[in-house]
Amino acid sequence: MNFDRKDLTDDQLIHFYRSILFPRLIEEKMLLLLRQGKISKWFSGIGQEAISIGTTLALQPDEWIMPLHRNLGVFTARNMPLSKLFMQWQGNKEGFSKGRERSFHFGSREHHVCGMISHLGPQLAIADGVALAYKLQQETVGAAGKVAVAFTGDGGTSEGDFHEALNTAAVWDLPVIFIIENNGYGLSTPVNEQYRCESLVARAKGYGMEGVRIDGNNLLEVYDTIKGVREYCIREQKPYLVECMTFRMRGHEEASGTKYVPPQLFEEWSRLDPINNFEGWLIENGLITNSRIDDIKAEIKTTIESELAIAGQAKDFQVNTDEEIADVYAPRLTDLRPVMAGTDTHEMRFVDAIQEGLRISMQQHPNLLLMGQDIAEYGGAFKITEGLVHEFGKSRVRNTPLCESAILGTALGLSLEGYKSMVEMQFADFVSVGLNQIVNNLAKIHYRWGQNADVVVRMPTGAGVGAGPFHSQSNEAWFVHTPGLKVVYPSTPEDAKGLLIASFNDPNPVLFFEHKALYRSISGSVPEGYYETPIGKARQVQQGQDFSIITYGAGVHWALEYAINHPDQSIDIVDLRTLLPLDYEAIKASVVRTGKVLVLHEDTLTGGIGGEISAWISEHCFTALDAPVMRCASLDTPVPFNIDLEKNFLAKNRLAETINQLMKY
Repeated sequence: MNFDRKDLTDDQLIHFYRSILFPRLIEEKMLLLLRQGKISKWFSGIGQEAISIGTTLALQPDEWIMPLHRNLGVFTARNMPLSKLFMQWQGNKEGFSKGRERSFHFGSREHHVCGMISHLGPQLAIADGVALAYKLQQETVGAAGKVAVAFTGDGGTSEGDFHEALNTAAVWDLPVIFIIENNGYGLSTPVNEQYRCESLVARAKGYGMEGVRIDGNNLLEVYDTIKGVREYCIREQKPYLVECMTFRMRGHEEASGTKYVPPQLFEEWSRLDPINNFEGWLIENGLITNSRIDDIKAEIKTTIESELAIAGQAKDFQVNTDEEIADVYAPRLTDLRPVMAGTDTHEMRFVDAIQEGLRISMQQHPNLLLMGQDIAEYGGAFKITEGLVHEFGKSRVRNTPLCESAILGTALGLSLEGYKSMVEMQFADFVSVGLNQIVNNLAKIHYRWGQNADVVVRMPTGAGVGAGPFHSQSNEAWFVHTPGLKVVYPSTPEDAKGLLIASFNDPNPVLFFEHKALYRSISGSVPEGYYETPIGKARQVQQGQDFSIITYGAGVHWALEYAINHPDQSIDIVDLRTLLPLDYEAIKASVVRTGKVLVLHEDTLTGGIGGEISAWISEHCFTALDAPVMRCASLDTPVPFNIDLEKNFLAKNRLAETINQLMKY
């Protein structure tokens, strides 16, 4: 192994040695604790330490890193307190995730380390978002250039997120370094069953970026490469792919073992051990003595035992249910009182109210970016963003490649650097290819390690326009089941504007559903200026005594149409407006007023939100009921294309019949 010190001083080289030795000795202790049953799981990085250490030392301490399971060196090189790391690995409340996450599935804003999720690939797009923030900071306020760094393994390069993240970084010229730790195996699957290209770095050219393949076990080569690549990315404002060849000396995790690895591979790679080789080179060049090495190892082991003892003094775990629930959402720290609507109003279509909400929010928040397919010059599929690019510029109103997962991950990365963002799904149906980013990354990140996700995802939804099964779904129930998200669904122009403004003021991820059939068919009086409609509060459309219709979206207009056609019936209509969190007080008040309840929604019956509302009413308002809670929903089929079939599919087709059944009780 050829080490080239270049301009590194003797002290720096010794510091490098301490840095790479530290995680190795920690791991040896962790493996002992694992055998003793004091921790439950461990993902070993033994044999790969040079990549984490060399990379982290080559970066500035305030540049974000997105590590994975085997990057303990990232955490130690960022000087994260070892005692707190021990508490994290032991599941203690005083760890970085309050006992809510395992091993390396956590982050620390203070140390600019972003916690991974088990799906691996989404980390890459988060680096895109951070790099975009760095790029904008450099362009707008002259901030110093920075890079974001994301790690992946050879197995992770087979995921779609790898392609999407690299493609987005290349198209947007983002200063981000993607590092592949090629250790030969994805769990037990060897690389010859993972890909057919000669090398993974060969893929860089296909994305229009530069790349290099290096010896991932050579600490100085890793450091020098990343240092040079960092300078390139900042200077050229472009991404770079680095493939680090290495080997995992232990199993994917300790329980999986290593029987699938040919013994000769261990023999070959043990001779290339990154620590032993660097240590030997230091001795050979008179930079360190065996006695000094012994002293350093003894010192580190003492530190480890001391920090472990501190972790052992942590308080016994006390479960606090209120705290658990409170930490699902990030608190709103500013503008605690919602901005109220003024008295001056003007008539607007639903679609125009949304556009005004976007425009006024862009004016209110200079750190807000809009992202989506065709949303810039073209104005989006429904022309809602038309003209905004001319008003706010292409850096803030951004056309995206066709890669929903990467753009949602980019939005989360922007949040790490204090930006707000909106992602427009061209159709709500298309969110399925970005589902992982929403339900596992955006939704859970605050609960996991206190990082907010200041992201609004606009979702053109619903049937009634003859668009068929892939452009007409009502998929709001997919997300209502996911703690950490907020799900908003307005039915009027006034609420569309006010709820959209409120969504941008909320530090949590908001799914903002907009019914396509309402865009240009519904108009209403909308207050002028900047105001909020509070998230989580239902609207009393009209009061009645005979029965209640609890609904949202297009269902509100179906209910009103029915009420107009049946003036002899006194109908209580509640527009939920927000589906997560639900306004249970408003639901209960309506039940008490009438005693008979119909839950109406366009979504299919099975698994729709009507089932949850019906169950809640039965559990909490049973004594107020004069009849079973009934549901009116669409057929349990995909949304058909033919207009007559679609009308038959929709809940509206069965509304009168269902009400008649309810009134017979």
